[in-house]
Amino acid sequence: MTFATGAIVANLYYAQPLEATLAEHFHASSGAVGAVLTVTQIAYAIGLATVVPLGDLRERRRLVVGLTCVAAAGLVLAAAAPALTVLGVAAAVVGVTSVAVQVLVPFAAQLARPGEQGRTVGTVMSGLLVGVLVARVVSGLVAEWLGWRAIFVLGAVLSAACAVTLWRTLPVLAPTVEMSYPRLLGSVFGLIRREPLLRLRMIYGAAGYAAFGVLWTSVGFLLAAPPFDLSDAEIGLFALFGVAGALAARFAGRLADRGHTHGATGVFLAIAAASFALIGLGAHSLLWLAVGIIVFDLATQGSHITNQNVVYALAPDARSRLNTAYMTSYFVGGAVGSGLSAAMYAAHGWAGVSIVGMIFPAVGFLVWVGESVARRRPGTALRSAAAATRA
Repeated sequence: MTFATGAIVANLYYAQPLEATLAEHFHASSGAVGAVLTVTQIAYAIGLATVVPLGDLRERRRLVVGLTCVAAAGLVLAAAAPALTVLGVAAAVVGVTSVAVQVLVPFAAQLARPGEQGRTVGTVMSGLLVGVLVARVVSGLVAEWLGWRAIFVLGAVLSAACAVTLWRTLPVLAPTVEMSYPRLLGSVFGLIRREPLLRLRMIYGAAGYAAFGVLWTSVGFLLAAPPFDLSDAEIGLFALFGVAGALAARFAGRLADRGHTHGATGVFLAIAAASFALIGLGAHSLLWLAVGIIVFDLATQGSHITNQNVVYALAPDARSRLNTAYMTSYFVGGAVGSGLSAAMYAAHGWAGVSIVGMIFPAVGFLVWVGESVARRRPGTALRSAAAATRA
């Protein structure tokens, strides 16, 4: 499950190190290519809202395998795309169906032994984070050696292989609920209304991933331009500095199992905001940029794993729907960040990108401060929910 999660989520990120190459090949502006990347994030958010809840209603193994097969077909379309518009359609198909990973993560939480949910989710999510990083590295290298279309062919082959393997190895578990699809979707909003901790974690997740979208949407343009003039392969390799995020996933999972979710969240958000001071210096120094990315990815992914463990504990029989609520807001935040990043880079360069990136986790931190104050008030709904979650 850990490997498959990484291989499937990689489909969302193959194009990110190739912005400059795609713009040159299709004779398009950086804004147009940035829009295609944004389409991927928006489509993923739509899949989260409409497909992931089915994990509580349908047999999860069949759902995951079906989605992965369609994702493979979308990657074949991307590899054959004759125009940027066709690539955009393929990106939408891949985005919607790659939500298979968000069915796998709560599936892993369901299979975890008592007291090990945080560690289990952290392990599977570390595979997801490594997949995000490896996608960028492999994409740059393959594009350099075989052309940009080859990376989408490789992604299709990997997705098909994962579909076959998951079908043969995943256990078959009965669905947790019986209701109509419209009622299933409506129940997501009911969970959001009833669970104050879910609403807070949705805000923290959206803030973190918005900053992630701001950074990684435009960093390829920065590295491809003077004074760096890096190739596609070098830009892809640069993404390896984000490996700290994968390390943070397991660490954050252990913190969650020990009950330290609230304090860890505030620390992670504060560090993520501060890291953009270093990232801003990266306009003229690869060293500062690398250090800033390491710090940022560690903090953002640590916050994300902490959020997921809090959310999954709220209602074990509704984990897919809880994941839908949380991850939809998460990727809507990413789409907003990606869109703003492309616009800010075109208008104000890397300084504008760094300022916008800093704002999102800073806002999340201010909300966390408000949560901390509310927790100290006896008898509040938030305090009661926190106690119930710990129990």
